[in-house]
Amino acid sequence: MQAKAAEDLRKRVTDGLVEAGLTYAGAASFSTPRRLTLAIEGMLAQSPTLREERKGPRVDAPEKAIEGFLRGAGVSRDDLEVRDEKKGQVYFAVVTKPGRPAEAIVAEVLEQTIRNFPWPKSMRWGAGSLRWVRPLHSILCILTNDAGEAEIVPMDVDGITAGDSTEGHRFMAPGRFAVSSFEDYAAKLKRAHVVLDPEERAQAIWQEATNLAFAAGMELVEDKGLLREVAGLVEWPVPLMGAIDEAFLELPPEVLQTSMKEHQKFFSVKNPKTGRIEKFVTVANRETADTGATILAGNQKVLSARLADAKFFWENDLREAEAGGKAWLASLDNVTFHNKLGSQAARIDRIAALAREIAEVTGADADLAEQAARWAKADLSSEMVYEFPELQGLMGRYYAEKAGLPAEVAEAAQAHYSPLGPSDDVPTAPVSVTVALADKLDTLTGFWAIDEKPTGSKDPFALRRAALGVIRLVLENGLALKMGEAIAKGLAQQPGTTDGAADDLLSFIHDRLKVYLRDEGLRHDVIDACLAMEGNDDLALVVKRARALGEMLGTEDGENLLQGFKRANNILSQAEEKDGVEYSYGADVKFAETEEERALFAALDAAEPKIDAALKAQDFNAAMAAMAALRGPIDAFFEAVQVNTDKDIVRRNRLNLLSRIRGLVGSVADLTRVEG
Repeated sequence: MQAKAAEDLRKRVTDGLVEAGLTYAGAASFSTPRRLTLAIEGMLAQSPTLREERKGPRVDAPEKAIEGFLRGAGVSRDDLEVRDEKKGQVYFAVVTKPGRPAEAIVAEVLEQTIRNFPWPKSMRWGAGSLRWVRPLHSILCILTNDAGEAEIVPMDVDGITAGDSTEGHRFMAPGRFAVSSFEDYAAKLKRAHVVLDPEERAQAIWQEATNLAFAAGMELVEDKGLLREVAGLVEWPVPLMGAIDEAFLELPPEVLQTSMKEHQKFFSVKNPKTGRIEKFVTVANRETADTGATILAGNQKVLSARLADAKFFWENDLREAEAGGKAWLASLDNVTFHNKLGSQAARIDRIAALAREIAEVTGADADLAEQAARWAKADLSSEMVYEFPELQGLMGRYYAEKAGLPAEVAEAAQAHYSPLGPSDDVPTAPVSVTVALADKLDTLTGFWAIDEKPTGSKDPFALRRAALGVIRLVLENGLALKMGEAIAKGLAQQPGTTDGAADDLLSFIHDRLKVYLRDEGLRHDVIDACLAMEGNDDLALVVKRARALGEMLGTEDGENLLQGFKRANNILSQAEEKDGVEYSYGADVKFAETEEERALFAALDAAEPKIDAALKAQDFNAAMAAMAALRGPIDAFFEAVQVNTDKDIVRRNRLNLLSRIRGLVGSVADLTRVEG
């Protein structure tokens, strides 16, 4: 909220100033837990005088129309000018808007901004009408001239009068002080134990916390999200390091880290020799006479209570895991995945069945894949995951190990959720890949079966992310997965209606593939040319073809071949439309009249077996290279030969020759879809 509020303050005020004609050189906004600040530099002393010319009604227009124009323009009839136009004489008014002083514009814009500020949550207090995130105590608003003289902007918002003073740190520097400029403001705040810039506070926290950990022979566990959050909780950061009670050190490090982060906003400190989380860093908002001893003691007391809960959950869960987790799996019958798609237990049955099918493609052991799929969601019933949902999967791995399950099953419990985003690692172990694919395909086919698809920017079930996950799992593991077959098997298990869902879902996955490949630098038309080919549900095959085509079209031969193909296709299409026949009967070299024709026949004869062999081997680079070699003979043919000759037999033969070009090139990629 702080970062957004600072940006909202900057944008709303500067937009308002510009709209009022008051330009400026630069603006910067800052936030702390207790203040929002905007500093604007190079602002004009007043807005310029504006002269606007408005066209009115004709002179012979009804009186009411003329009076309405006068009111709108704010002028009298004596101020109007009469000008001759094509349709007669017309009234014109010249409206002059005198410039206004900056302080008046700033007061007006800032008051509007404060009264209409877009807080996601706000409150009203006292008898006033103002709503703010917390009660607003004071407004500091000054204009400073080049001589350094400050002028208070007159403004009153629900009894809060703007002034030239502010307060420092609530405890370490109570009392108000006046400022004369932004530089004076920032310097005096720092002397009053307030660091205005959140980035500076974050850097100070990280530096001091790292130093504390290093001095103890430890490492601070990096957490950028927590660092941003803590920097927004303090105005004068004072990092303090404390120790975790020995009784909790055997908890998994992720449990310790999550518990301390979620409940206490503590940074974790790791022993590099053991990998255990043994200490923590908390960030106080003040310096104390006992250098933080009392603060640390209180924090450690609360932390021990929190970790005692975590230890209780952990020990209870371990007992259930050692018993095989049967109670967890049984309880998933009572957990609804979606009201139209049944329980988590029903979903697990679907994922397990799909995993057995996919195992043939991934090379995973089918029995292990099914076992991993049935265990993958078991930890959703555990006490630890109930308390910390973000640990799902990770705890499943720990509990699988404790239950004595195979290592592949334990790994899949954690890895099957991946990839969660574009920067997340993709599983590579066959069992993990199998369960991850089955999980995501079940999600996609399920929501397609009940017609709950993403619309516009809305995607409440993260189906775009699931589709991208499927794409990355297939491509980065080089899987020859027939997506159409996998979708059909997934849909067959779903409780919803599946008419037309298979084609629609495959189209959706193709759309996500286009986004993925465009981010890689491939042109959209190149991707379309490959998706138009047979076997487009084999994503790995599509991508290999698209990369090879993109590479070929980036060469001079490739670009010229494209132009030659388009020329051949255009001539052929026009002739077929005119003649009402399709020229696909095969050309005969005996009807060739020129050397260029005979050379093209020879080139096609040489290229055809090379292209066919390359396509069978899925060596698209070799196929594209053989196709690009046709560039010279095709160019020479069009340079020397007139296709639509008066000799009917020769014309038909040449059109059939063009058909052969179209067919051979079209076996590699649909170049009709490529622009250029």
